[in-house]
Amino acid sequence: MITGKNYIGSQLIASGSKTYKTINPQLNIENPWTFTEATPQEIDQAVTLANNAFKIYRNCSDHQKAAFLNTIAEEILTLGDELLDVYCTESGFPKGRAEGERGRTIFQLRSFANMLTEGSWLEATIDTAIPNRSPLPKDDLRKMLVPLGPVVVFGSSNFPFAFSTAGGDTVSALAAGCTVIVKSHSMHIGTGEMVASAVIKAAQKHKMPEGIFSNLIGSGVTLGTSLVKHPLVKAVGFTGSINGGRALFDLASQRPEPIPVFAEMGSINPVVILPGALEKNSQKWATAYAGSITLGTGQFCTNPGLLLGIKGENLNQFIRQLAEEIEKIQPSCMLHPSIKADFNNGREKIRAQNGVTTVAEFKGEIAPNYASQTILTVDGETFLENPTLRHEVFGPFSIIVQCDNNEELETIINKLDGQLTGTIIGEPMELNNYKMIVDALQNRVGRLIFNGVPTGVEVCASMIHGGPYPASSDSRFTAVGIHAVKRWVRPFSYQNWPDELLPEALQDNNPLNIYRTINDIITNKTI
Repeated sequence: MITGKNYIGSQLIASGSKTYKTINPQLNIENPWTFTEATPQEIDQAVTLANNAFKIYRNCSDHQKAAFLNTIAEEILTLGDELLDVYCTESGFPKGRAEGERGRTIFQLRSFANMLTEGSWLEATIDTAIPNRSPLPKDDLRKMLVPLGPVVVFGSSNFPFAFSTAGGDTVSALAAGCTVIVKSHSMHIGTGEMVASAVIKAAQKHKMPEGIFSNLIGSGVTLGTSLVKHPLVKAVGFTGSINGGRALFDLASQRPEPIPVFAEMGSINPVVILPGALEKNSQKWATAYAGSITLGTGQFCTNPGLLLGIKGENLNQFIRQLAEEIEKIQPSCMLHPSIKADFNNGREKIRAQNGVTTVAEFKGEIAPNYASQTILTVDGETFLENPTLRHEVFGPFSIIVQCDNNEELETIINKLDGQLTGTIIGEPMELNNYKMIVDALQNRVGRLIFNGVPTGVEVCASMIHGGPYPASSDSRFTAVGIHAVKRWVRPFSYQNWPDELLPEALQDNNPLNIYRTINDIITNKTI
């Protein structure tokens, strides 16, 4: 089922000469498939098709779009175990992870379909005319959200399903009424092609316009630059490194017509461990965080890479317990030899800094692309003075900062870059005594967790997966949950427009039976 070609709309095309292979990280060998990079002509063809398709797709009803998304889910499931096998071969993840991530992807598709069917996501707002208002009459104004246009989505390395070809960025853009061009991630191109085939089949079943979706192969720099700079592209979704996301953001800003880049980037997800929690049950938290740090070989964007506590015997005991627990865990495979190399380099760069001590590291024999989980520690003053210690190490790694007092802890939090998550481990009654710490952490993150671990991102309407820069390029938006759709739309008003020519969401008789704000009252009644 894998051809190694680009999906330019529904056509499989490979006229270029540059080719790639993916790696099986478990076996440390190349996979058998050969993939051909999209040529400049193919890139332009895909974007032009997407632009033409947008003119039609933007006018599809929400019920039509919902049916399309549900069929994508069905087509992905139809691919069965063969898709899971390719996923595992290209990622090194076990089959259980593949099944879980596929389930999350299917749930995302269904969630956006349900959102479309319910309809209030359009934020339809109506202020009816008052022609006899004095001293000036009031016009009739009606507002709703409308799609931006063709969207480019960059697949992520660590979620071959949920943040890639038919993942959260793609499905939220399609739900918004945008067409999508995916830049397939080079580490799992075969997985991407199979998922793309499911999207294309669903589009054909619903007679969607040719070019509603394309899936392109190529290096991050060459293909990515061409897509972001293309004048017909109107927005970009990205999940990956700070360097990669910032490069795309800068490119988009320098265009004659700047466009938004919604990039989810780096995060070390600070965890503040209060004394009361350690005094009550430090072993519980040591076990929980050993599991969280090593979950998925630490290759989650919410991996807890920074633990903060107040010096003392309770913290010392926690450090010993965490070291014991994490060294018991068998290492697992990383996504790619290059990711393993980056993990080693990042860890050793931090370990080489003055004042840093290793408190735990798996010391047994490991396979080539497996990672030795590592815990380091440093005092608060040294951490404050050395920005290198705040860099993300993507993998099973965390650094424990031992602070002299609450004031130093608060200073450290205030100096951190923006993060996806922050966590407080403590007793409920302690929070009143650490309000400044809680407020400081809230100011640096998109999601604040109490007595839990940051790994695990629930797909629901209340989830915020984003945060102040560089966790994301725009902290007002989430990359997870139905509100991710708001990245791909803009508000639009009609003034004194004939009722029969308005979109159904704004017509007087409310044919969609959706909830709207009419003269400041939320209702589903007619006008």
